[in-house]
Amino acid sequence: MHTCNMKSVHKEIFDRVGTLKAGAIVFPTDFRGIGTEDAIKTALYRMAKEGQLERLAHGIYYLPKSHPVVGKLLPSLEEVAYAIAERERVRIRPAGAYAANKLGLSTQVPTQLVYITDGQPRQIKIGKGSIRFKPTTPKKFAMTGQISSLLIQALEEMDLEKISSEMKTRIKQLLEKETPENLLEDIKLAPAKVNDFLINIYFKPNRKNEFLSKINSL
Repeated sequence: MHTCNMKSVHKEIFDRVGTLKAGAIVFPTDFRGIGTEDAIKTALYRMAKEGQLERLAHGIYYLPKSHPVVGKLLPSLEEVAYAIAERERVRIRPAGAYAANKLGLSTQVPTQLVYITDGQPRQIKIGKGSIRFKPTTPKKFAMTGQISSLLIQALEEMDLEKISSEMKTRIKQLLEKETPENLLEDIKLAPAKVNDFLINIYFKPNRKNEFLSKINSL
């Protein structure tokens, strides 16, 4: 590409970035149509070198944002994950230890945020943390309950036989916040071991058969 064209690509990208809010997450694909991939990447690289952008990871930048007291503010791993999902037009949902943390079942924030996705597998390292997209089946995204769907994702990676009575009580409290319709639908889509676990801790013995008949009738 001629030097004059490179300069015009850089200027147009510079102008577009200037319209964004501080903290915005930026990808090279945001500027497709302006120039070649190499020209776009070169422009973003230069802007990062000059301090107009910050590079978070390969192909991921953000517009610097600062606080008068704490200084530079970086986007959270969660913000980056959802920005990637939006850009790639895929769905993601927290899984494993991260899902447990989101529900308050664990106070430990994992350094790797794991999401199930209907997109491609991907792992992105950002600072001391990382994001992992783990492909899954359409059935996982058929779950509709905000609480029950997350809970099922968390329980899938736990040793259910080692869950304490205190944790079971907390799980039961979470389930009571879910709408019965969503719980009925989601538990039917759960793996057999998770299905049995939830039924055994949540439903009274005299109501278990009634609940199972409702699931089978769906």
